[in-house]
Amino acid sequence: MKNFYLSAIIIVITFALISCNSGTRVTRVDLDSHIDLSGRWNDSDSQLVAQEMIRDAISHPWINNFARVNNRTPVVIVGEVRNRSREHIETLAFTKDLERELINSGRVRFVASADERQGIRDERLDQQTQSSAETMKRLGQETGADFYLGGVITSEGDAITTNRGQQRVIRYITNLELTHIETNERVWIGRKEIRKFIEQPRRGR
Repeated sequence: MKNFYLSAIIIVITFALISCNSGTRVTRVDLDSHIDLSGRWNDSDSQLVAQEMIRDAISHPWINNFARVNNRTPVVIVGEVRNRSREHIETLAFTKDLERELINSGRVRFVASADERQGIRDERLDQQTQSSAETMKRLGQETGADFYLGGVITSEGDAITTNRGQQRVIRYITNLELTHIETNERVWIGRKEIRKFIEQPRRGR
């Protein structure tokens, strides 16, 4: 019996020591806080760039010019934003941020992207044979976009190593262009740059 209690105590102490030495801590943070651990492009960068670029885009005359000539609000589609930077960037998340800012602006109408439209078209086609006549959605009634928003993200970097460690500067440059689909006329070109300074102290030997 003594051996049993001794073994149990040893097991409890072992697990306690492992738990104390794991060093893992998880803290919930406010969703509006900006946390930058590595200096790489992150969700805060994506949201900031989307907000500022859409704010700039809708402040230019193309919206009012289109509304005056056509007597309606322009329709915009967000297309491809290519990643030409030196690291992996989830451009789908960025285009979703652009879409959200466009919709929330209330200045334009918005249609789904090409990939999303295909799924909707499949559903609409299925309704032609599977849904009742009262609820079936008609074919050929899509709203065509007037303007296409697309662009590219690039990056540039510079680094120096000293006795104190490494210092790096990374620049992320986002260029977006808004094009009239029927005429290929560029009605807005925007550029937003984020610059980050990263210091990595030299590790002791």
